[in-house]
Amino acid sequence: MADNKLYCVSALFDTPDKIINAARKTTEAGYKKFDVNTPYPVHGMDRAMGMGQSKIGYVTLFFGLSGAVFIFLFMWWTFASSYNIVVGGKPFLSAPAFIPITFETTVLFAAISTFVGMIAVFFKLPHNSHPLHDTDYMKAVSGDKFGLVIEADDEQFNRDRVTDFLKNLGAYKVADVYIPEKETYKLFSSGFVIFLIILAVVTSAATYITLNKLMYVVPFSWMEVQDKLNAQEESDIFADGKGMRLPVEGTVARGELPYPFYGQPNPPEVLSNPTLPTKKVLELGKRKFLTFCSPCHGNFAQGESRLHGQFPTGPTLVSSKINNYPDGMIYHIITNGQNVMPSYMHQINREERWAIVDYVRVLQRAQNPSQSDIQEVKKESSSNVAK
Repeated sequence: MADNKLYCVSALFDTPDKIINAARKTTEAGYKKFDVNTPYPVHGMDRAMGMGQSKIGYVTLFFGLSGAVFIFLFMWWTFASSYNIVVGGKPFLSAPAFIPITFETTVLFAAISTFVGMIAVFFKLPHNSHPLHDTDYMKAVSGDKFGLVIEADDEQFNRDRVTDFLKNLGAYKVADVYIPEKETYKLFSSGFVIFLIILAVVTSAATYITLNKLMYVVPFSWMEVQDKLNAQEESDIFADGKGMRLPVEGTVARGELPYPFYGQPNPPEVLSNPTLPTKKVLELGKRKFLTFCSPCHGNFAQGESRLHGQFPTGPTLVSSKINNYPDGMIYHIITNGQNVMPSYMHQINREERWAIVDYVRVLQRAQNPSQSDIQEVKKESSSNVAK
């Protein structure tokens, strides 16, 4: 082999004391690119090699704190900002409840980053083609011997001088280690292509049998055949034959107040609109009106059903009769239902119902404007033309 393929000069020692002394002398001689291999950790080796403090601790600290911050903010976002989940009456940002998961995630991120950083970054592993692999040197230090190598790319490296230096340190065997010739293989050889075809056929057949046959055989069919009822499906369990059940009478959902006038023909006068017709409220009311009300009452509340006779057409909401209804009456009809119109209490929450009332008032005013409304529109139009 040519000298330019030389990787290092290796030396083997019999005892821990000798390898400690060899590492110390190598450091004092000014060699920088050398390494020590022992069958077990030797106390004091890091000082003998002149190694500074490992930087792996910074990796562990950074990723550990990153994991803590990430999981804490993720839990806060999940509970408060996204799903509004209340668990056991705790507030959305409950630091004591978050601490166990935060601690576990900190340890997880720190441990994984330490392992990956140490193996892949600091040790540059896996390195399957390392020149020391499969050498007599590596077999010896993997058993009961102690070894030291000085690499050829060290600034002070001179093969003869390094060989004499290692022998003078008491090494019982000094040998050169060369960089092996790089072996190349033809990727798309006929044998490899045949192997890929067989692998694809076997994988496809196994996948097909598993997903289309095996999953429908007992006991693997438990995911498909379950004791459950789909939405609006009939049930043999309950006397009324309905699978979908109403909440237990008297129960109150968290964040909701029961409607005290449910079932009454008219609400009391004290039921007044608590909202102001702001832009945000009217946009909410329009969105909910078009979703729940317009199929029967029409997009402009004129009683022109969008269902084309599939459901009884609702009355117009811009008549003088509805115009004279107080806000509480319209809210009561939405909540309680009237004639063929069912209650929307469970589909639309309290805030959305009042927003619909405000939007209905906008439709009524738009289609039955007063003289002052007309004058105001004319004045605004003249102002826009002047601009």
